[in-house]
Amino acid sequence: MRLFEQFIFNRAQKLNKTIVILEGTDKRVKKAASLLTYQKICNVILLEQYDNYHDNSFKEKLANELFLLRQHKGLTLPEAKTLIEDPFYFGVMLVKMGYADGLVGAASSPSVKLLRPALQILKSKSGKLVSAFFIVIVPNKTYIFADCAINLDPDATLLSQIAADSANSYTHLVGKEPKVAFLSYSTDNSGHGPSVEKVQAAAALFKKNYPEIISDGEIQLDAAVSPEVAQLKSPHSPLKGDANILIFPDLDSGNIGYKMAQRFGINNIAIGPLIQGLEKPVNDLSRGCTYEEIALNAAITAIQSSL
Repeated sequence: MRLFEQFIFNRAQKLNKTIVILEGTDKRVKKAASLLTYQKICNVILLEQYDNYHDNSFKEKLANELFLLRQHKGLTLPEAKTLIEDPFYFGVMLVKMGYADGLVGAASSPSVKLLRPALQILKSKSGKLVSAFFIVIVPNKTYIFADCAINLDPDATLLSQIAADSANSYTHLVGKEPKVAFLSYSTDNSGHGPSVEKVQAAAALFKKNYPEIISDGEIQLDAAVSPEVAQLKSPHSPLKGDANILIFPDLDSGNIGYKMAQRFGINNIAIGPLIQGLEKPVNDLSRGCTYEEIALNAAITAIQSSL
C-alpha cells in the first residue's frame, strides 16, 4: 500500500464517519465495502443491504423533505415520492438529512445520475463554486487534476476559483504545500489565441488573490512537472517543474488528462471525481474505477465531512 493511501485510511479511521456507497451489487463496491468495514475505516451503508432504510414511512419522510427543498423549483409531492425511489436521490437525501456523513456513487452509472441530485439537493458552501477534481497518485508523488467533471468551459475567473479550491483541497487532503500550474498548449507566450489568453488571465488573477501560493501559467504540462524541461522552456518559473496541482483550461482536456495519467502508468491511481464546494461531501466514481479507488474515495469523503 502506498504511503498516501495508508495516510488517508489512517485519518479516516479516527473519525468514525458513516458513508453511503451506492450500487452495492457491483462486485467492486462489495469488495471496497468489505475492506472499509474490516479495517474500520468508516461505517458503510450499502443501500441494497439496509432494508430498514427502505420502509414506507421512512421513504415518505424523505419524500416530504425533498418536496419542501424543491417546491420552489416546481417539484410536486407526487414527483418527490417518485424521485425518492431512485437510490441516487434516496442516498443524497440520507446525507442531506444527517443520516450519513457523505456519499460515494456511480461506479456503474453515468456521472450525471449522481451529480444531478447532488447539485439539486445539497447547497454550495457560501460563495463557493462547485467543481470536481481527481487525486492522481503516481510513484513518489500525488497530484490534483481539476476540473475534470463539472465545468465545461470555465472563464478566467472560474478557473482561478477552481485553482483556489483545489489548492485548499490539496492542503487538507494531501497535507503538503500546493504548487499550482495553469496548463495550456503555450508556455510564456510561445503560442497565441483565445485559450492562451484565458489561461494567462486566470493565472494573473490567482497570483493577485493568492500571492502566498506558488503558481504559474500559462505553462505546458512538461514544463510544469519536469525540472529538466522547466529549465529549458521556463527557467524563471517559480514552479521549477514541481507543480502538484494541474488546472486544465476546459473539461475536455481535464477529463482526457486524468484518464491518460491513470491508464498510461501501470501503478498509477486516480481517485474521483471528488466534488468540492458542496455543503456536504458527495463524490463521484469513474466507471473504470477499481475497488481500491472506491475505498480511497470513501475514506476521502469521510475526511471531507470533517473539514
